[in-house]
Amino acid sequence: MSVKASTDNSSMNKTVGWGFIGTSNIAKQWMAAAVRHQPGHEVMAVMSNSLSRAEMYAQDLKIANAYDSFAALLADPAVDVVYISNTNEQHKPAVLAAAKAGKHVFCEKPLALNLADAAEMVSACKQAGVVMATNHHLRNAATHQAIRAEIAAGTVGQVIGVRIFHAIHLPQPLQTWRVNDPKAGGGVVLDVAVHDADVIRYLLAEDPVDVMAYAQTGGMASAVEDGAMTMLQMPSGALVQTHESFMVPYAGTGLEVHGTKGSIVARDILTQRSAGTVEVITETGRRQLDIQHHNLYHYSLAQFAQAIAGNGQPAVTGEDGLKSLAIALAMLKSAEQGQRVRIDYPTVYAQ
Repeated sequence: MSVKASTDNSSMNKTVGWGFIGTSNIAKQWMAAAVRHQPGHEVMAVMSNSLSRAEMYAQDLKIANAYDSFAALLADPAVDVVYISNTNEQHKPAVLAAAKAGKHVFCEKPLALNLADAAEMVSACKQAGVVMATNHHLRNAATHQAIRAEIAAGTVGQVIGVRIFHAIHLPQPLQTWRVNDPKAGGGVVLDVAVHDADVIRYLLAEDPVDVMAYAQTGGMASAVEDGAMTMLQMPSGALVQTHESFMVPYAGTGLEVHGTKGSIVARDILTQRSAGTVEVITETGRRQLDIQHHNLYHYSLAQFAQAIAGNGQPAVTGEDGLKSLAIALAMLKSAEQGQRVRIDYPTVYAQ
């Protein structure tokens, strides 16, 4: 029996079992430990299209059960929640199957490869009464939370512009479908820029109106883009510039917010690690924020654990994932067409 969003004490006292759909690096490096960090949560099963791979993965991570199909994993009575980290084109059938089985969903980004599929996924979870979250990790960082608080407090005045530089070098082990398979949702926009889209929405608390984007293939990718630059216009009038790349090894990452009363300059914050610095610059001088770093995934899963217990929402909802996908797809459309594209945000209704 799945644990539905409820404040019932009997639900609170049972072990919340997770099933991992996909044997990804992120699941191994970050998510398994984050699940186990939550009191009463455990990874109970893992699924891969290859049973032998699932069994090896389960052995490495000390997971009890390994399966080679959605149906088998979802039929396991110990599984209450699924974490979906298979390739992007496989997210939709996994989410729909999980919702039908009454399992809560924690899904990697992008939710899908088109808005219709993503909206159907979010709607299915609503209809089934299960909690759905999107794994946009960056807004769970103490650095981003501190920047958002400074903006909201009016420290920099009216925001005029934001600059995000998220140009990295994709590690060799990840240079597979991300750089050569458009059908799987490869490319830097759906892998990296979609995260920056969520950061923009989170920091400024508003949704971009339109986008002008350019993309490049710099040599790492063969059938998808490995670099992109975009300009986004916000409803408030603020302009946002982003740069994403798989090809830049030494730049580091960062973010700048510029307003009528000051600026915020952050470095090394677009990362999975608990790291980075944030400096505020105003007429009174320069001030380094005292950042109390925490594990991004521990924080995110703590919010999710509360949500499935009936207390509040996940840190990043399914609707948040739908909106970041809408922005990323508009970036790709703009780059392809060579013109400004208005961003379409679908409305999700429970059936």
